[in-house]
Amino acid sequence: MILDKLINYLQLDKQEFIFQFNSHPNYPSALAFSDTLNFMGLKNEAYELDKEYWDELPEEFITIVDQSFSVVKKMGTKYSVYSDTIQIINKKELYQKTSEFVLLFEKAENGYQKYIYDFKYFIYSIMLIFILYSVPNHIWYEFIFNILSLVGLYISLEIYNQKFGNTSTIINAMCGNNPLVNTSTNSCHKIIYEDKTHILGLKFSDFSLIYFIGLSILGLFLPTTSFIIKGFTFASTIAIGYSLYIQTIKEKKFCLVCLLIISILTIQIGVSFFLFESVIFNYNILLLAIILWLTAAATIIYLNIIFQEKETLQKSNARNLRFKRNYDIFKRELLENERISFSDNQTFSLGSKNSKIHISLVSNPYCGFCKEAHKILKDLLKKYPNDISIQIRFNYTLERTDEKLNSLISKLIYLYKNKSEEIFLEAIEDWFTLGNQSTVKANIEESFAQEDLEPLVNISKENSFAGLNFTPVFIINGHQFPEKYDREDIYYFVEDLIEDADI
Repeated sequence: MILDKLINYLQLDKQEFIFQFNSHPNYPSALAFSDTLNFMGLKNEAYELDKEYWDELPEEFITIVDQSFSVVKKMGTKYSVYSDTIQIINKKELYQKTSEFVLLFEKAENGYQKYIYDFKYFIYSIMLIFILYSVPNHIWYEFIFNILSLVGLYISLEIYNQKFGNTSTIINAMCGNNPLVNTSTNSCHKIIYEDKTHILGLKFSDFSLIYFIGLSILGLFLPTTSFIIKGFTFASTIAIGYSLYIQTIKEKKFCLVCLLIISILTIQIGVSFFLFESVIFNYNILLLAIILWLTAAATIIYLNIIFQEKETLQKSNARNLRFKRNYDIFKRELLENERISFSDNQTFSLGSKNSKIHISLVSNPYCGFCKEAHKILKDLLKKYPNDISIQIRFNYTLERTDEKLNSLISKLIYLYKNKSEEIFLEAIEDWFTLGNQSTVKANIEESFAQEDLEPLVNISKENSFAGLNFTPVFIINGHQFPEKYDREDIYYFVEDLIEDADI
């Protein structure tokens, strides 16, 4: 299940989406798909809706077309369907290819976050430097040759990035992420990424990147390197012939990106043969050129190994997480922990007081690890303000504290009693993140008097009596969060906990 066009249309991070979807315990069900969208900030609701009501659906919705999750967008009397590919169908075809399952979604602001783990922006900066160097130092046709090399390098780099899960605007635009592009005759993905031809682990698209890296560097030293460049541009006719063979005879489909690269190579052949000066052959330059290309090839091979290992690790982690994120297993582990009862559930209590899910955080103002736990609590309260209640339970004793901590706790009690939950949580976040009391000071009146610290002392005694001496610790409805799980895993189970009538 590739879903490339769906992911691009919804502007989701491809790697994160695939990882979360594949690792869901109910993969590849509609529930897993819906939960993954929710997790990534795309709110959605699932419905079973008779086709007679489909005309009332919004302009965009998600359904299952030909057994594949798809975004459907109305375009007059036609429908654009975004899934593994893009297709345009009429209403009759849509109704024939779909069930009554419909997912209505709401796009979140700033939902698309592209995580860049490579150095492409650094490389693009280098390209700019190449251009600035080439303008004053080369004749016009040498400059054109170098610009073509950089364009080829840019396209090859975008192809390489997309091969390992990153998205490329230019590749998507040319290869069918647009209903106006005829995907029946334009099949970049099949030709570029499913090509089985490889040498030393390098695919045809990898050789394109290696070639243009070498050519871009050699072009800086024109006209000294013109003889060597002539030879290698002539050798590129082999690649042109092979690519045209794959497209016209083997696959019988054209790849617009491939044709663009072929055009660049063809123009470079013409420029080098008809405009470059004839320079005497130099063995040293040839040797340096070979070393340059071998270095580029070795680098690409190394990066391929690194990224492939990363993909393998992600798939393995996804399989492990699918088991770990099973709610029934989590619930069993949670309820196996002996129930803890507290007499004080009111001090530093936030959220919906009458909700059936109550989360306590045993914390410590001087605990470095507690910062992330408080952030998790704040996130949960923001996402489920009407469905959960939380309590912050500091381990605090007067005998083992200093005046600074006593003052902080007193001021936090004051903020809790007299200010909003947001200000109270912001003050705690300032303390754990920045180590200061800027929010506290900004919201404390001059008439502030020392608060009674006894409730916090009693809470600490209760924590100690229950054996909760190490922080941070989450407690859900009286049961300690299972040690087998990371604290961040709580995000996966909150909705199930809210819906569970037996918890």
